[in-house]
Amino acid sequence: MKYVSFDHDGEQHHGYLDGAEIVVLGRGYLDLAAGAPGGRPIGHVAVADVRLRAPLARPGKIIGVAANYQEHVREGGAEERVKAFSTPRLFLKPDTTLAGPGDPVPLPGITASLDWEAELGVVIGTEARDVSESDALAHVFGYVTSNDISARSFDFGVERDGQQWTVFFDWLAGKWLDASAPIGPWLVTSDEVPDPQDLDLTLEVNGVIRQHSSTAAMIFSVAELVSFASRLMTLRPGDLLLTGTPAGVGAATGDFLAAGDVMVAEVAGLGPLRTPVIAG
Repeated sequence: MKYVSFDHDGEQHHGYLDGAEIVVLGRGYLDLAAGAPGGRPIGHVAVADVRLRAPLARPGKIIGVAANYQEHVREGGAEERVKAFSTPRLFLKPDTTLAGPGDPVPLPGITASLDWEAELGVVIGTEARDVSESDALAHVFGYVTSNDISARSFDFGVERDGQQWTVFFDWLAGKWLDASAPIGPWLVTSDEVPDPQDLDLTLEVNGVIRQHSSTAAMIFSVAELVSFASRLMTLRPGDLLLTGTPAGVGAATGDFLAAGDVMVAEVAGLGPLRTPVIAG
């Protein structure tokens, strides 16, 4: 099932796709923290007549994963990761980074190096604490196309000292910009995704393909990521996990986003996610 959140006639609703129509389930955007969607439909509306929003409202946590594709590690100039001696590299993004299909990402004046990162998004459906890899996928509600938009450098008006921790925190702050975690256009339930490690993934900028890979190339699988994250924190319904990006980011070539650019990220079966860039 493909769940959506949308605006229609000035009101917020959620429902699921049925061809060119949406079966409306209730008012308000889909909020898994408030319970799984269900109940008797309250109406139908044409997809063409609504404004789609981020399919998931108010995730309790947005968890990112760094360096989860070897090809992306290599393009950044680092040595390949040895999985046997590694763990997933997790970080958090604020809830103000969440955006939906078509929502613009503003280009703030503090950076001239805004970059794209197409990723598979994983949405938690049931509480998970210290779960095994074999049980991890049972806690997944569904999957969504996502884009972990990142600032690669900043101009804060002070000279950077180049120390290791300064570099790290600048990298981390680059994940925090408003609207830098767009997801959508819909949330596909896990029963429609038999193998999350067999999904084609692409990203275009202004119609030119910049990223093309498969989730099969992840260093740590979805099950491994969910299991590992659940050892560090309790995962709750509605939490969003962004699973890392493959090669092809702008930082590898020095090509960054500018106002007027349009990104389209897509994970096979999960729909295209369009994100325009505007002046901040």
